[in-house]
Amino acid sequence: MASRNKPAVRRRRSKQSKRSNRITRFFKALAVSAIASFSAASCVLHPQLREQVSIEPLLAQVGIFGERGLAPITPVSGSYAQTRFAECRGLFPDEQPPAVPAGPALRELCFDAFAILHSGRTRTPVFVVQRLNRRLLQQAQHIERTDRFYEEARLPAAERAELNDYRRSGYSRGHMAPAADMHTPEAMAQSFSLANMVPQDQRHNSGPWAKIESDTRKYILRARGDVYVFTGPVYADRFQTIGDGKVAVPTYLYKLVYDATTRRSWVHWQANHAGATAGPPIRYEEFVRRTGLRLLP
Repeated sequence: MASRNKPAVRRRRSKQSKRSNRITRFFKALAVSAIASFSAASCVLHPQLREQVSIEPLLAQVGIFGERGLAPITPVSGSYAQTRFAECRGLFPDEQPPAVPAGPALRELCFDAFAILHSGRTRTPVFVVQRLNRRLLQQAQHIERTDRFYEEARLPAAERAELNDYRRSGYSRGHMAPAADMHTPEAMAQSFSLANMVPQDQRHNSGPWAKIESDTRKYILRARGDVYVFTGPVYADRFQTIGDGKVAVPTYLYKLVYDATTRRSWVHWQANHAGATAGPPIRYEEFVRRTGLRLLP
């Protein structure tokens, strides 16, 4: 008798499970509708919020955001947002990720040997940070370069650069964390993520910028301890774009070097064009004044 009842019990449980799933989907849909309506109304009443408010963190809390999606950071005070980088805080000086000027679609990406704060508006990094020392660079000298560029699948399609964006653009895929700094095969492969790239003038990339990267490695090989390097683009109010994805072309590039032992810092500041030369660095305070980026603790 009990064995004859088992199929009926299973059918009842299956119906209950389906009903439960329908109820769950209904409430998720209701939540999305409410959030979207509230956000739309807020942006109509307060247009200045459109560039600062994203509903994606709220969608993530109700389980709508994709499994591979990364919720953007949100403003915490005034016009600044505090980054977290919970999975790779050790890549930052004193393990203190910086506060940065708030903006739309800022997302944190952790890799083995570097971390990226990525902008979905420009489809390029805001900054890329590395913690380097003599031992790591000596290991890097034995790693073979791979040159396998790839699209960063952790970023939403609407916010990432695609390989086709760079094809026939006239610009190099310029590494922010250089491939020559990578101390393992895994880190080398990761450095070719397009999230680590900006459209860079080809002669600038292979000329003065390559010299700055080389000089930075030479300094680190002489340093007594860890040296932190922040690299990234800076944009004028109006900037050129490439590809169907409209990947932003930087007006300037910077490389901030911070010696954690001596507490000395300096910033290489370069125009992104063929005529740029590797001149003297600028002071950190001047870099903050120009960019608003307060990267050091």
